[in-house]
Amino acid sequence: MHPILNQNTFFVKEHTGVFKASNNYDIYNPQTQELALTCREENLGIFTRLLRFTDYKRMTPFRIEVRSADGEKVLTVRRGVSFFLSKVEVLDHDDEVVGKLKQKFFSIGGKFNVVDTADNYLFSLKGKWTSWDFKFVKDNLEFAHINKKWAGMGKELFTSADNYMLTMTDQVPENNNIRLLILGAVMCIDMVLKE
Repeated sequence: MHPILNQNTFFVKEHTGVFKASNNYDIYNPQTQELALTCREENLGIFTRLLRFTDYKRMTPFRIEVRSADGEKVLTVRRGVSFFLSKVEVLDHDDEVVGKLKQKFFSIGGKFNVVDTADNYLFSLKGKWTSWDFKFVKDNLEFAHINKKWAGMGKELFTSADNYMLTMTDQVPENNNIRLLILGAVMCIDMVLKE
């Protein structure tokens, strides 16, 4: 596991663009304001690219690679075509699946169960329908929290790009795959629920 994942706070900034089909993000260390990770969705097929400009955008497959500032692969988040509920896989730097995020049916604000490779339940990702506020919880114990940061009037009104802060608690051990799943879930929230 890359050592950058052992920090507890990340500032995620989505790239803006006119007529953009792919989703790209930069992740910063909020204490130093230095670029920590890049997240890129590359090699989109022409059919997927075209569907991203329609009402079927939420159904399109995606594959986002997260790399360190020096280009080393940290994790990958991927999903195939989704007709109703999403099942998103999170892979480590060797492209081995470490867990999945399974969207729950009829959840107000959005909810995913996070499971390991054997489909054992680890924790839930729950959102509020009134705001861009998500928590990773199990048995009322919070592992991490994601909230949206104001991006400015022009960006908020005219683009779908978001900025948000991920904060992990001390309950999440260092060098644990849970950190990969939490960071992967940030991409999942934006691609599945907020687009």
